[in-house]
Amino acid sequence: MVMRKQVNGVLLLDKPPQLTSNGALQIVKRLFNAKKAGHTGSLDPIATGMLPICFGEATKFSQFLLESDKQYQVVAKLGERTTTGDREGKITAKQVVTNVTTSRMTDVMKTFSGDLEQTPPMFSAIKYQGKPLYQLARQGIEVDRQPRKITIYAIELVNFDQDQMIFCFTVHCSKGTYIRTLVEDIGRELNCGAHVTELRRVAVTPYNASNMYPLSILENIAKSAGQAGLEACLLPIETAVQIFPAVKLSQTAAFYMRTGQAVRASVPIDNVLVRLLSEDAKFLGIGEVTPDGRIKPKRLVI
Repeated sequence: MVMRKQVNGVLLLDKPPQLTSNGALQIVKRLFNAKKAGHTGSLDPIATGMLPICFGEATKFSQFLLESDKQYQVVAKLGERTTTGDREGKITAKQVVTNVTTSRMTDVMKTFSGDLEQTPPMFSAIKYQGKPLYQLARQGIEVDRQPRKITIYAIELVNFDQDQMIFCFTVHCSKGTYIRTLVEDIGRELNCGAHVTELRRVAVTPYNASNMYPLSILENIAKSAGQAGLEACLLPIETAVQIFPAVKLSQTAAFYMRTGQAVRASVPIDNVLVRLLSEDAKFLGIGEVTPDGRIKPKRLVI
């Protein structure tokens, strides 16, 4: 029996296409020989790019990455609708595209910025009566879905090929945004339909693409440098929550915090959540500021 190792930290995996997020997670977990690991938000099988994987103690903070905003590079095709909203689905409708220019495309995309409501697709992992919607969709069953509030912080047309009816754009969006649905809605606004052909996630706040590792590189590192080489690819646990202000605790305050007690903040704090540090700047976890100005433990590392 293989003895798994306690590994702590965050890996920014550059997920390859045609692999599920869970499939990628299991490969990486075996590669690192890790006891515990989890990813922070699924990517569609056709999608590539950033899939943060939390190991060990970092899994306590994965929720904060799930809730963070994301950035994507998208390629989509006008004139065709599919069952899944991307190239993996069956084409359900084709339409000759007319009167769509770069100028009109730009104008339409501008309407998809700011706070919006979006209806999740049937091909999604959202649960309905205990079952993922995609299981029902594969059986040809469609159920009502409630629209969800999302935010498009920025959306920009990069290129529009009028001969092939292919358009490329970038989007910075809030959690819970379905890019396939966004593309379908753009196609609907243009009266011709559309679906995603390529999708790449390039950022998950607070991370950017510069620290991503493809599977092939990780496999080479494992062969050449072993476990130590792999663990050198990990980012510190606290990077997952670096958007929160830091509060340094005295030795006494840190002791009480570890016993589950709230401590008095030494200075006024505007934020609800704070990053807790020891006197020597060691990361202790996340604290929650109470209305009376104390800090109570929310997630602590061992």
